[in-house]
Amino acid sequence: MSRRFKCRAGEIDIIARRGSLLAFVEVKARRNTATAAQSLTPRQTKRIVRAAEAFVQAHPFLAELDQRFDTILISPRRWPVHIVDAWRPEH
Repeated sequence: MSRRFKCRAGEIDIIARRGSLLAFVEVKARRNTATAAQSLTPRQTKRIVRAAEAFVQAHPFLAELDQRFDTILISPRRWPVHIVDAWRPEH
């Protein structure tokens, strides 16, 4: 659906839709998957959530879809690790 969506609130690496689900995905590449996982901070997740809200506002036909926030961890010589529903927005 979209890659590298940027707005004043933040940036989202991948936005994907499957049926009634809209997934916002943050990709982290580091030397190992543990370091990649640790690099996603609470401040960053809040910015991603704000950017997701901006994306949905810009595309109101998507407002009724379920939303999920995933993370993909990438490290050399390893398969990427996809963490489904990695976090939920704080409301």
